[in-house]
Amino acid sequence: MESRVNVLVSGKVQGVNFRTGTKKKAFELQLKGWVRNLDDGRVEAVFEGEHENVDKMVEWCRKGPKYADVKDIQVISGQYTGKFRDFSVLR
Repeated sequence: MESRVNVLVSGKVQGVNFRTGTKKKAFELQLKGWVRNLDDGRVEAVFEGEHENVDKMVEWCRKGPKYADVKDIQVISGQYTGKFRDFSVLR
């Protein structure tokens, strides 16, 4: 079954390769969507794909890459759209 989530990650998540790590992990899990830095210091991402892989991605976001220090993560479930062709890092 396909699913979609929007995540907002806070803590030390900018300047630590969070977006790059997210893209790499999303590629490994065959997920589509995007990730971006927010002006308030958080990272936001949308993941679409197989439910099990979306769950694995959310778990990865709870820790992030090596130098990240995740303090909080909000996960908002949404309806799968299938509109993404790949996974992108947005500016």
